[in-house]
Amino acid sequence: MFTPDPIPRPSGPPASSTPLRDYLAGGRPGVDQTYAVIPRSLAETMPLPWQQQMVHLMAEFHRTYGHLTWPAYRVIPSRHERLVDLDEDQLAEVGVIMEIDSDGDLVYRERTGRPIENAEDRTVLVSCLDPIPSSYANANDSTPPRGFPQPKLNA
Repeated sequence: MFTPDPIPRPSGPPASSTPLRDYLAGGRPGVDQTYAVIPRSLAETMPLPWQQQMVHLMAEFHRTYGHLTWPAYRVIPSRHERLVDLDEDQLAEVGVIMEIDSDGDLVYRERTGRPIENAEDRTVLVSCLDPIPSSYANANDSTPPRGFPQPKLNA
């Protein structure tokens, strides 16, 4: 049965042809311009229906791209810090040398020796302790595997 009425147009903007790119561009946790990282400990504690959907998507992903030569990835929890707030070990990690010049001023240099201009305005990515609870967390931690804080009991 056909109706003489026109087909109603959906309201709102048109659907994106790059929905994942659009979503990830929104400044999401664990996402940068190159990678989207999902902490395994959180993924394994998702509700069962979510895990089943994730398994289906990951299986399709690996079936489609499994032929590529995959490297082994090393994910290091990191955070942005101001260059001038780093200690010697952190400076070494990001490849920066700090020294005092002949006038007694602090000078920050790249490994090549080139001075870093406006070091107080520069932020860098340095490693940090992982704030996401892992499945190997200490049994005495206050955050159980599901991620809900345990209530404090009054003694």
